[in-house]
Amino acid sequence: MLTQEATKDHRRGFLSTVASGLKTAALCHLFQGELQGFQETATNIANSGLPSHPPEAKSVIHLFMNGGPSQMDLFDPKEALTKHHGKEHFSKIANEVEFPAAAGALMKSPFRFKRHGESGMWVSEVMPYFSKMVDDVSLIRSMHTTNLTHEPAIYKIQSGVEFEGKPVLGSWITYALGSENENLPAYVVMDDPRGLPVNGVDNWQAGFLPPNFQGVRFRGTGTPVLNLKKGFEEPDSITQIERSFLESFDKRHAGKRPFQPKLAARLKSYQLAAKMQIAATDALDLSKETSATKKMYGMDRSVSESYGRRCLIARRLIERGVRFVQLFIDSQIWDNHANIGKSLKEACERTDQPIAGLLADLKQRGLWDQTLVVWGGEIGRLPIAQLSEDKDPAKSGRDHNKNAMVSWFAGAGIQKGKLLGKTDELGFAAVENRVSVEDWHATILNRMGIHHDHLFYPRNGLNEKLTGVTSPRVISEILT
Repeated sequence: MLTQEATKDHRRGFLSTVASGLKTAALCHLFQGELQGFQETATNIANSGLPSHPPEAKSVIHLFMNGGPSQMDLFDPKEALTKHHGKEHFSKIANEVEFPAAAGALMKSPFRFKRHGESGMWVSEVMPYFSKMVDDVSLIRSMHTTNLTHEPAIYKIQSGVEFEGKPVLGSWITYALGSENENLPAYVVMDDPRGLPVNGVDNWQAGFLPPNFQGVRFRGTGTPVLNLKKGFEEPDSITQIERSFLESFDKRHAGKRPFQPKLAARLKSYQLAAKMQIAATDALDLSKETSATKKMYGMDRSVSESYGRRCLIARRLIERGVRFVQLFIDSQIWDNHANIGKSLKEACERTDQPIAGLLADLKQRGLWDQTLVVWGGEIGRLPIAQLSEDKDPAKSGRDHNKNAMVSWFAGAGIQKGKLLGKTDELGFAAVENRVSVEDWHATILNRMGIHHDHLFYPRNGLNEKLTGVTSPRVISEILT
């Protein structure tokens, strides 16, 4: 028989066990949807209604000009900058300058501008190849963002927020739509062999989405996908037996560890790698391209060969059903804080011909109407000079600007030769038909057949969206 004290201890233990069990049950109930979500895909969680409307585009090629291309030196010439060159202006925009100690006077563009095409679009002399394609694009000169520093601005353009941890645009699109080719990744990233962009691999992370929706990194030189093939030959029958054997072990291992999203993603990546051995090898084999095609992409010139190679691979990937292809340029070639007359010209020399070649190639291969091409960076530049350490005006560049930036769209139901928006007389701020990053995201989703409010992921009691809690608008002025 239990003593009175022992009975009390027994009751306390029982009540503690019950309470603990209730807590566990409550937590399981709260997290059930999220745990299941890791195991599911978009079509059977929240997005069974996607696409929301008939899509114009099957694929997106995002040419991310990370670093902040200068709007007044590329597409937005300003007579007032020439007229007032050398005039003090810092005091009027001091709170918008990241490096005030180096701030100089108003600075005219070192480049000449000319109107091109039937649209009469202004393009700088440093983009001679793109200038021939202006009648095929819609140029937006009135974009703006919310932060003038690279890291948060890049997070913003990639994921809609200024901090890490959220899914990026490519992950959202592939989460919603998947891939048209089960033998290739739905979302492919090609970074520059010279180095990773600012924020590194965060640029293609899936955030809180299931990990299998993150970007798959392809190298632009050498072997694009490492360890894709064995170092020795063996009969196909032996390879198939090995794969079946490994698959049975994988299933047994995963079965004992439910609700492990990273494990599930890793197993899917192994399965995809096996399928890619043939499909990726074919997609990345540029020996099948003619010398004329390679020349069109600038691959015959050392300065543009690397970016041209990646643009050509991008075309081959979307041709085979890859949903989202994103191209980066190394660290910050558009971050022209110094000697902009030289550094901006070099950035254009590396990218101008490859991009024009890509547009022309999409048209001639019948891929234009089903491919959305998007060009742009994360910030713009200021109309005042940023002085070098020795204060030599010839070495001046431009500081960051969040109030005005440029982007262009092409293909997939985008108007041709369209110019949208204006900045003030100095090019400092967008003042007409202003376009936010959320508007930009909503428009890309729209071309893919997705309404931005219909694409969400249930998390912690909220329906998380790429466009957040804002009320963006689709940029209807550039759509056909």
